[in-house]
Amino acid sequence: MATEQQVTEALRTVRYPGYSRDIVSFGLVKEISTNEGAVSVVLQVTGGSPEVAAQLKAHSEQALRSLPDVNNVYVQVRQQGAPPSAMQPNKLPGVKRIVAVASGKGGVGKSTASTNLACGLAHLGATVGLLDCDIYGPSIPLMMGIHQKPTLTEGGKMVPLVNYGVKIMSIGFLLEGDQPVIWRGPMIMKTIQQFFGAVEWGELDYLLVDLPPGTGDAQLSLCKTVPLDGGVIVTTPQEASLAVVRKGIAMFQKVNVPILGIIENMSYFTAPNGERIEIFGHGGGRAEAERQNVRFLGEVPLFTEIREGGDQGVPVVISKADKPPGQAFINIAANLKQEIG
Repeated sequence: MATEQQVTEALRTVRYPGYSRDIVSFGLVKEISTNEGAVSVVLQVTGGSPEVAAQLKAHSEQALRSLPDVNNVYVQVRQQGAPPSAMQPNKLPGVKRIVAVASGKGGVGKSTASTNLACGLAHLGATVGLLDCDIYGPSIPLMMGIHQKPTLTEGGKMVPLVNYGVKIMSIGFLLEGDQPVIWRGPMIMKTIQQFFGAVEWGELDYLLVDLPPGTGDAQLSLCKTVPLDGGVIVTTPQEASLAVVRKGIAMFQKVNVPILGIIENMSYFTAPNGERIEIFGHGGGRAEAERQNVRFLGEVPLFTEIREGGDQGVPVVISKADKPPGQAFINIAANLKQEIG
């Protein structure tokens, strides 16, 4: 007999028409019951036409019939009157996909992954933006080698700075020198809202959002401000990192943001004599991806060039695109592009 978890996973394959997100992450699945080969599901849709309801019903029934030992499927779609856009925060005009890059703890190379993923997607032909939402410790300006202040449009919006074909915005552009940010939650939320509403992002295939470590104000503010198409989790192989990663995954699940995949950074080190040294262990990221039933986007070994690129403001995808350090991130970018569509 199919379990409730199996039914939920099957429904994750059903997309809401016109959106990249599935009906589970949208919160449309309200009731699930299973009994001796029969599965009953209730969907609640805010707005949408009768044609949309019919599509959801048909696609859901098709997904459920693919489950083993399921003989009878019943799907009911309840509709309410508000427009479909009310199901989620306001979409960002011109931006097709918004992806958060997160980690449970600091020091795992999340910002390094964000910058190289952005450059990797641009390398693959996409138009890309990179937003630094690490309000307390913005490092994207250093890693992307750009430190000017943004200009304003005639309408008063900030114009993102551009380097390596990526549009970039960070609180670091607005601070003087080593000025610290000493803000409470409401100020962080207001700033993040301004980074979306008061920035002229233009047309983008992807907007990557580099989050601070943890599950605090910045993460919750982001989920309330814009509709995220998914989150990417960066970890290192050891259990101390993976234990906190699980909390980050749980946070995204609670706010109905799908996990697009896990990246294992600092996966291993190759010594000059060719010996492979697994400093932090190895394979923990892949194993956790399998445990969470999400995609393993790839592993990034320890390369001196990656650290040097971050310090010098030249991401390794730019300086070593045809070498193993750059190829590691380009392959991950390709996997992410494939996963999100």
